[in-house]
Formats: sequence, structure tokens, C-alpha cells
Amino acid sequence: MKIVLLYPPPWKIAPFATPNYPPGQGPPAGFDDAAITSGDFLQIPYGLISLAAQARRSRMDVDVFNLANAPWPAVESFVHRTRADLFGLSCMTANRRGTAMVAQLIRDIHPSAHITVGGPHVTALPMETLTHVPAVDTVVVGEGETTFMALARRMAAGKPVSGLAGTAWRHNGRCHVAPPRPAIENMDSLAAPHDYFDTSTVLTSRGCPNRCTFCGSSRMWGRRVRYHSAPYVLNMLETAVNRHDRRFIAFKDDTFTADRRRILKICKGIGERGLKFVWSCDTRVDCLDEKTLAAMRRAGCVRISLGVESGSPVILKNIRKHFSLDKLAGLTETIQALGMEVRYYMMVGNRGETVETFLESLSLMERTRPNRFVFSQLHLYPGTEEFDIFCRHGHVTPEIFFTRDFFCLTCFAGDRHHEKQIREMLTPLAGVRTCREFGVTDRLATLARFPDLHLSHVDLCRACLKAGDPDAAEHHLRRALDLGFFLPGLAHNLLACIAAQRGDADQANAHLDLAVGHYPHAVVVENLQRLDAWRAAGAKNGCPKLAPGDGFESTCILRQPEFPDPIESACPAPVNG
Repeated sequence: MKIVLLYPPPWKIAPFATPNYPPGQGPPAGFDDAAITSGDFLQIPYGLISLAAQARRSRMDVDVFNLANAPWPAVESFVHRTRADLFGLSCMTANRRGTAMVAQLIRDIHPSAHITVGGPHVTALPMETLTHVPAVDTVVVGEGETTFMALARRMAAGKPVSGLAGTAWRHNGRCHVAPPRPAIENMDSLAAPHDYFDTSTVLTSRGCPNRCTFCGSSRMWGRRVRYHSAPYVLNMLETAVNRHDRRFIAFKDDTFTADRRRILKICKGIGERGLKFVWSCDTRVDCLDEKTLAAMRRAGCVRISLGVESGSPVILKNIRKHFSLDKLAGLTETIQALGMEVRYYMMVGNRGETVETFLESLSLMERTRPNRFVFSQLHLYPGTEEFDIFCRHGHVTPEIFFTRDFFCLTCFAGDRHHEKQIREMLTPLAGVRTCREFGVTDRLATLARFPDLHLSHVDLCRACLKAGDPDAAEHHLRRALDLGFFLPGLAHNLLACIAAQRGDADQANAHLDLAVGHYPHAVVVENLQRLDAWRAAGAKNGCPKLAPGDGFESTCILRQPEFPDPIESACPAPVNG
């Protein structure tokens, strides 16, 4: 039996330099394409490659493809050329329309195939999905691995799949929902995606210990956190680092440090196994302490993102975000003193939002000075308490996701009299904003705490470059290399910056050529372009200023299935008949 798993595009994407498809098929009116060209949207859902890993471990014939930004003609060609007995589609709220379109396309071209859909959006709306998307045969509700494998095995054995626990299905024109499937108790029983796929994302747990009103984690994973053991996580990391050469890893657990004892074991194991990589994670204010943070730093952590959401105690209470703003301030200071960057996730438009509460959020940035922060507006996702509140008040119904062509359901739940002014104040804060840069004094203080950590010397090298001191920068870079700094591409980029500050363009170019040969880091490509433009302008003396690259880089694996590539090259050969 052949299985094909797909991550569909958000809608019918027009080929380059051609008009968009008409309303209802193409993007929403006035849509900014930047929302579907970012790494977060384009990267394949981790759950989809986990399904593929389970199938491959069971020796099933399965392929997985990322079609997130594929032009619709390429999608049509792909589906025509791709036959399978079972198609599995991953559905988020953002790509719900494209999922329906791809499902219908598969049904038209391969009428006998079984089409199943899973993911957070359909988990919250299984009956509605079956009602509005007639091409779909089954919906996998919630955690998918056990349910999907049971479905695949039944199909392979020629048995009916109706009534499987953890699914919704259609029979004789009527839709049904089976009882939920129990959560996977032994998380280590799952096949690790990294054994079968090259990905820089790692999930080490499922669920979150908290109940924020805007989050649907509990609907997807249940109401308790389940963890992979520290040895299992370390084996995943060893595979990602040593087999796939991943040197930048993003832990994308809802709350990575929810179990601090487990994190200490993981950090200790990273050192004991000699795993050389740098990493970032997402977590909460109330799940960190200095001992854990110090261990994380020694293990290679360079950035921590915190779900802060608001600087207003009123808003934090309304969205059930229980932490002290004073603790946040102290924690931010501790994280930065240990040499790690802090990024805040902020929100606007929650219940109770006014100009005053928004100003409290802005004041929080000035008071605590995270390195970066990013504001997003409140989105209503099915399966969240916020969506249920809006439904109870008659403002929305689930039908809106099937009758309207918006990307995400952005709303303002605060004081309507303040909405316009808040949105105007928010406009200049679009995107990730910088609030604090580390200077030489900051980096010297961190070096005093971690004198033999190569990352401390690399960070100080960058700070010295920003301060215009190439000699000190080179001294600390050489020390970092002596201590085992393991990113030669970034080391050569720093040597290029040092040469540029000394006015040696030829030497800078030579180092950049070596850097890009190791890995085309974004900052290396940027510096090569900057140097080429400088030369193209006819400059002969000196050298342009180059960027040392001090931000955490999620290195994009620009191939299937982690990120889309031209899917024509990934298509199977044409089949006869």
C-alpha cells in the first residue's frame, strides 16, 4: 500500500508574475504575501514527519511532501503524477482552504484513494470539516500517530476504517465522531523523526502545564504534559547533529523547561556526549531559575523566547497568564547576564485591552529591555477558550472558517473606542523589534562567569567589532577557536569583518568565500552581496562595513520535506494509464 503525506498551500497560489486567482480561490483581498513566505509558515509541521517516521519504521511505503508555497499548476501536475492508496493532509487554520482544495483535487484525479486530514484546525472542527469538505473521508482528531497507523494497517489488510477511535468519518452521507483515543503514555515508544528526516526542529514534549485562553494546545495534546525521556532526547540530538550535521536547533515545545530536572539531565548529556550545536527554545517565565539557565548556557543555548503577551496585570489575569512582572524583570536580567538573548512574544487586542493597557506593555519593554520583542494581534483559533467566548456571545460561529477567505481570524476583544488608536500605535512596531544590544561591558561580565566557554569569546568578539576594535575581536575569536568553536562558516565571517575594519577588502572577500563554502549562512550571503555592491560602485580604497551576525540563525534546510523546493523535481515519474 502506498501512502503520501502532504502539507498543502494556503490557497491556489498563482505562478510568479501572473495575476492572483479570483476571490474564493486565491489569497484574501489585500493580503500581504510576507505572511506565507516566512520560515514559520513554510516549514513542514513536525507532526507530519512524525507520522511518516512511524510508517517508515513499520516498513510502509510512505513519502512526504511540503507544498506550502507551490504554485497551483505545479500542485495539479504533482497530484496527477502521484498515486497513493492513502493521502494524509496536514491542516492548520492558515491553510484550511488550500487543504480543502488539494483534497478535492485528489478526489477528482484519484477517486478511489482514501483521504484523511489531521492537525489542530480539524481536531477542533472534525464534523464541520467533513460537512464542508466532501472530498475528505476521515479526520484524525488530536494526537495522530497511533490513530493514523491503525487506519493505515486496516487499509493494508482490506478492512473497513469506519469507527476507529480518534477519528471522525463519513458513512452513507452522514458524519460521525468516534470516542477519543487515549494519549500515548510512553512517548519514547514513538519513532524519532530525526532517524528518517533531516530537520533542525526538535520537540521533546507534548502539552503545556498552563491554560492560556488564546491557546489550543490542550485540545490537541490533552490536559497534561507528556515528555520524552532525557536519553531519548539526547539520541535525537545526536542523530540531528552527528548524522545530519545540524548545528542550529530550535526546540519548539510549548514550554521546553516545564520539567527543570529533565532539562538539567539533557544539558548534562549534551556535554557528556560532546554534541556541538547552538540552540533556542520557547518557555514561560514561571518555568525557569538561575541553575537551569546556567546549565542551558553551558549546553549551547543562545536564545530564549518567553510568552509574555502583556505588561498589564489586568490583561494577564483575563487571559489566565499567571506570572509576576517583577519576576519577569529579574529573569530577563539573569538570562542576559548569562549571555543569552531574550525575546518576548507580545499580544494586542485581548479582552480588556485599552490604550492604557497597551501603554503598560510598551512601558514593560522600556523597563525590562529584552533583546527582541514581537507584537501580534489576537487571533481566534477554533479549540481555544477565546474562540468559545466569541461564539457564546454570537460574534462568530465555526462556519466562518468555511465561508470566508481570511488567512487567520484576527480580532480585537478590547475596548472598541480604543481600537483605532491602538492599531495606529502598533503599526510602527511591526515585525521583530530590537530593544537591547549587548555591548563590550555586557560580554566581559558574561565572560567572567564562563571564561572557558567558546561562545562567550565569540560573543565578545562580535561586541568588539561593533565597538570598532578589530584587534580585541581577533584575540577573542582565536581564543574561541582554541576552545573548540565549531561553526567555521561564522568564524570566517568574523575574520572577514575584522579584515574589513582593517581596510583589507581582498582578505575580507577571501574569508567570505571560505565561509560560504562551509555553509551559506544568511549573514555570509548578506556580506558577500554588500562587498560585491561596493566593488560594483567602483570603490577601490578601504572596505565596506560588514555584519558580524549576532542573531540566532535557524538554518533553512532548503529541500523536501523540511522546506519546499521546486516540487517538479520531487515528483515521481509519470505513470502509464
